[in-house]
Amino acid sequence: MAQASPTKHSQPIRARLIAAAILTAACPLLAAIFSQPDLQAVLFPGYRRLSKSLMSALATATSVAPFAIWDWLTTALVVAAIVTLVHRIRRHQRLLPWLSVVALVVAATASLGTADWALNHYAPELSQDLGLEVGQYSEDQLADATSYYLDQAASRAQLVPREEDGTLSHQDFYELARIAGASYAPLSQRYEVFSGSTAPVKSLLLFGEPLLYSGHTGIFWAATAESSVPLHTAAAELPFTMCHEAAHRLGIASEQEANFSAFLACSASDDVRFSYSGYYSAFNYCVNALLTQDPERAQRLVSDALSGANGAGVALVLQDRAATQKHYQAFEGPFEDVGTTVNDTYLKSFGEKDGVRSYGLVVDYLLAWLDE
Repeated sequence: MAQASPTKHSQPIRARLIAAAILTAACPLLAAIFSQPDLQAVLFPGYRRLSKSLMSALATATSVAPFAIWDWLTTALVVAAIVTLVHRIRRHQRLLPWLSVVALVVAATASLGTADWALNHYAPELSQDLGLEVGQYSEDQLADATSYYLDQAASRAQLVPREEDGTLSHQDFYELARIAGASYAPLSQRYEVFSGSTAPVKSLLLFGEPLLYSGHTGIFWAATAESSVPLHTAAAELPFTMCHEAAHRLGIASEQEANFSAFLACSASDDVRFSYSGYYSAFNYCVNALLTQDPERAQRLVSDALSGANGAGVALVLQDRAATQKHYQAFEGPFEDVGTTVNDTYLKSFGEKDGVRSYGLVVDYLLAWLDE
């Protein structure tokens, strides 16, 4: 029997490598096109609507499982890649065919995520959709906002389920996930930008712990449209974090805007666990900003609140804040620096010049919302 020529064997390899190169090059090319201000007025809101429609279809398809399918699929692909690599090395087979397949799969996943969702980073600011005027704020305004959000959180702190020692009771993750998935439905009646999928948020069963060690509490996987959160996310932040990831599924890619969207969804909820988490998170962002500007003023504000009429509720808020910090200290380490760097690079590559600092910029929106 005649053997196939080396050229014939190399053709599929060459085709896969060329396809991978084209798909990889398409990512920065699309980003460059969408980053042009003159084109953004033409591309949006049409792109976001198309993206949301695709995300809704994918989310419906993947909602058959309460856990993140991409979590298991990615793990299976990585294991398969390692097994086949070891197999080829042991048999002294060429590695280029293996490399071409891996390159094509990675490039296809990256280009799909870019084309169907990540370009939402270049969408007009959420403030335009909401009619908010977001601008510079004074330290006095920040202090007033910090006091307001602390008071709102404190008034709800005693209403959420707690243990005898005051710590937050464990809640059913999947019950919260269902509520969070549909949390934007009421807001969508007023703001079209919040329309879209109401599928439940997913649990991260395999990558949940590694994600926490990387310094992150959630991830949106565009290829499967799954808003995913680790099971061991701190209790006080869990509803807010779920709503944050659900906001990404609606085409709200900016981290500060996803944070503000999560606050709106939580504060509009008739479930006290969500409204508390929303105001608790808003207070945290504001007090952290105030601590940066004037630590003494921030400490004095909290001290005055503790001695005020709602002191018992304030004490619970501060207890939850301390518990949250202690919870995440267990995940601190060198891997957190790596994860932060990767996320910072990703955000900056899609036009978020502040990178991971953009999460805290939600304070601008929180103050604008108070002034409305």
